[in-house]
Amino acid sequence: MKIGLSSYSLFSEIQSDRMTILDVIDWIAEQGGEHVEIVPLGFSLIDNPSLVDKVVQRAAQAGIEISNYAIGANFITDDEKSYRAEIDRVKSEVDVAHRLGVKLMRHDVAWRSIPDTTIKQFEEDLPKLVFACQEVADYASNYEITTSVENHGFFIQASDRVQRLIHSVNRPNFKTTMDVGNFMCVDEDPVSSVKKNIAYTSMLHIKDFYLRPSTEDPGEGWFQTTSGNYLRGAIVGHGDLSIREILQIVKNSGYDGYLSVEFEGMEDARKGSKISMNNVRRLLME
Repeated sequence: MKIGLSSYSLFSEIQSDRMTILDVIDWIAEQGGEHVEIVPLGFSLIDNPSLVDKVVQRAAQAGIEISNYAIGANFITDDEKSYRAEIDRVKSEVDVAHRLGVKLMRHDVAWRSIPDTTIKQFEEDLPKLVFACQEVADYASNYEITTSVENHGFFIQASDRVQRLIHSVNRPNFKTTMDVGNFMCVDEDPVSSVKKNIAYTSMLHIKDFYLRPSTEDPGEGWFQTTSGNYLRGAIVGHGDLSIREILQIVKNSGYDGYLSVEFEGMEDARKGSKISMNNVRRLLME
């Protein structure tokens, strides 16, 4: 397994113009990271095609791999024209993934506000989501790219819903980018959910959260789960996830792909990302 960092972890640095995506690549390599996951927030590769070549060149110069290309998408639209346009847009992002040289690409599938995230609504939306994911996966297969759904966004975040979508899409190159912490957003136990979904995983996000019950509002910096509990991003190894146990499950499963650290804490992004990568590296060796 290769340990690296999602560029999302340094989004605050990119957003404030303290770093560019090229600086992020250099910084990850300097910390001993083996790969970078490209998440185009704070920059665009669609609107700036020349940046794709610069990213590829900089990663090669830094001696690290580009592991995954992760983009947003939402196939729940107001009309058929918008639905078709979103599918075509995601397919154009597959072309970007190909230019980056990656074989893994995560695209979002659907988002709804928490009151509308019922299982009934999920089942009603499922046929359109399945068709869109099939078309994108079939297009990506021309490049030998595996597409994936991540367990986030509340609507398709629970482990069983992720599996339901994967089985319904029924494509060998459609799997899940599994974020070990995100199951907490829908009040699932991360250890149990990782056990359930590790077999369907093409890419792994390592994240940590602090958890507080719904009766104890901690104030600014926290957000609520679907059941009203409170979460805040943490340095990996500092929060309430059983990271050591989760990494042992991953090792025992035979997964040998990329481990991409995602830091979402309130600490300095560089410091939090560095400590997180070091902790994952240390715990993985135990």
